[in-house]
Amino acid sequence: MIDEIRQLTEQYHAWLREKTNLRSIDDWVEITAPFLDRHNDFIQIYARRTDDGYFLTDDGETIDDLELSGCTLDSPKRKALLGTTLNGFGVRLDSNNNALVVRTNAKDFARKQHNLLQAMLAVNDLFYLATPIVKTFFVEDVEAWLRISNVRFVPGIKLPGKSGYDHLYNFIIPESRNAPERVLLGVNRPDGNSAKRMVFAWEDTRQARPTESRAYAILNDSAKRIPAGVLDAFSNYDMKPVPWSQREDVREELAA
Repeated sequence: MIDEIRQLTEQYHAWLREKTNLRSIDDWVEITAPFLDRHNDFIQIYARRTDDGYFLTDDGETIDDLELSGCTLDSPKRKALLGTTLNGFGVRLDSNNNALVVRTNAKDFARKQHNLLQAMLAVNDLFYLATPIVKTFFVEDVEAWLRISNVRFVPGIKLPGKSGYDHLYNFIIPESRNAPERVLLGVNRPDGNSAKRMVFAWEDTRQARPTESRAYAILNDSAKRIPAGVLDAFSNYDMKPVPWSQREDVREELAA
């Protein structure tokens, strides 16, 4: 059995060597590896010789691509998560150009190259594909916007419904002299199922709240257009839908 696995492992190494392409670009060598990113493109890193060894980098491609897709890494929580991921591979972030980089010598070159490639794939998966994390990030974005908009709020409030069940709202804006109580939910992936859940929660909650209370659904439309039926579902049950791209339209009424 061990000889069989050894042979298969050698075949993998041969495949890796065969499918890895090198191209000279001035003082750099472009290394194209046979691993696919989320666009189904082969990932690339760049290497150059230094006085004490070699310098490897992704030239900022990994993080720049995520930011172009609407996933910015500018909050403390996101930065901490990124740092933890990179530390696991011995890779660091060059904040000047968003590049993932490592330094190595000839003896350790292969391992460091492998670590950088794996770090690129891990960062891509971590921030783009992990739905619970992205959901948390969207709520962070909503909170940051509320703060810069001078909206007073209490985060993470459970409100009891008439059914006896509690419902979690991301934010509640207390009643003021100029406006009633307002509850807010951040919805990262607005679809029919999320609309039904939110509408049920609000229908149950509103019966136990002051009659003037209002509800807002802040809907993430950064990467995908919100279906008209989803907007109608919220509106029909007196829950105001607010696409993230149109959040400035409700800034004044939330700050009142």
